[in-house]
Amino acid sequence: MAAHAGRPAAVGGAAPVALADVDGGAGAPHPTGIDELDRVLGGGLVRGSVTLVGGEPGVGKSTLLLQAMASLAARGWRCLLVSAEESPQQVRRRAERLGAVGPGMWLVAETSLPGIRAAVRELSPDVVVVDSVQTVWDPEIGSSPGSVAQVRGCAQELTTMAKADGPAVILVGHVTKDGALAGPRVLEHIVDTVLTFDGERHHALRLLRSVKHRFGATGELGLFEMGDGGLAAVPDPSGLFLGDRREGTAGSVVFPSMEGQRPLLVELQALVCSSSLAAPRRSVSGLDGNRLALLLAVLQQRASVSCQPSDVYVSAVGGVRVVEPGADLAVAMALASAKLGLPLPSDLVVLGEIGLAGEVRQVAHTSRRLREAARLGFSTALVPASAPDEPGVHLRRVASLGEAVARVLGGDRAPVLKERRDGAAGSVVAVGAPRD
Repeated sequence: MAAHAGRPAAVGGAAPVALADVDGGAGAPHPTGIDELDRVLGGGLVRGSVTLVGGEPGVGKSTLLLQAMASLAARGWRCLLVSAEESPQQVRRRAERLGAVGPGMWLVAETSLPGIRAAVRELSPDVVVVDSVQTVWDPEIGSSPGSVAQVRGCAQELTTMAKADGPAVILVGHVTKDGALAGPRVLEHIVDTVLTFDGERHHALRLLRSVKHRFGATGELGLFEMGDGGLAAVPDPSGLFLGDRREGTAGSVVFPSMEGQRPLLVELQALVCSSSLAAPRRSVSGLDGNRLALLLAVLQQRASVSCQPSDVYVSAVGGVRVVEPGADLAVAMALASAKLGLPLPSDLVVLGEIGLAGEVRQVAHTSRRLREAARLGFSTALVPASAPDEPGVHLRRVASLGEAVARVLGGDRAPVLKERRDGAAGSVVAVGAPRD
């Protein structure tokens, strides 16, 4: 049969193969031996994969990867570290401090791409770590190191090397001032996995997240604590985040969040104070600022708790970032508690999404969240009316934000609250001073 007109014949292309004949075991992950890293990677590293690790300078990227390489070397892997920024002596001193000097660990101080390829061909390693990709340059590309063309071209060549020769390649990437990965956006599309490593340089807690992962789920969270001996996994992150919590403080609430498949109890705090500014401040840390503006409007219109003339500060304690809408009810209750000056019960956790009409909606994985709360001793939960039962936790179901404020903050010490039936179902309005 003649070829279709206008359609060129394929030359030198890959031969088609039946999907059933593809070896699925070739993409199986291999554990690194670092539990929190394996959690984020969905079980471990995959041979032939390319992983990009981004984070601010000094956060601990090199420390984490050096520890991972040492763990893999102890499991029989041959590991090559391409140090494109630090001298071999600097890397050796860090490795001695971490206890990462041993068989299977190899080092080459090289910035040129041909030199890196030659070292890989000579050693045939199982894993290659390039620290960092922004300092690698290819003499065949007519631009300076760190340019968009160099970063894109070198990343593409390293990816081709990983797919052809089979080593797992890990690239360390710089970040910009706003925390995004530096370089061309295409860099994130080339690689198989993108990990972000966050944390304050002057605090011990570090958070590892996957924002792209072709071999598993994204959104998983790994927690580490930086110490003198390097990074150590945090066995009980919920207990760590709540360790310094002060009970009986107005504006404080505990929210059971979900980070991937892991439930994590986080303290959310709100502070509402008088303002002398024409446009009062709205300060947010670890939460979505646009979502806060929406909740302030719903709180005012549907529950008659107005923060309009006041400065408002809202924070997720511990450096964790909470972006899911399931935290709406917790944030709103923290704001109402701060505005009214009344603390929420110390054994209470709060979860639920809030709509524009003030209704409280169901959130995913409610049972898993409540089990984690019960494990840490929380006996009561403020939840949507449709939430499923959970043994060991007393559920206080509410259908609206106004009902939640009235039921939880409408005790003997609260301002006199009454139900308002003028079109905003479940809303409340303060009509008197606090009772003695």
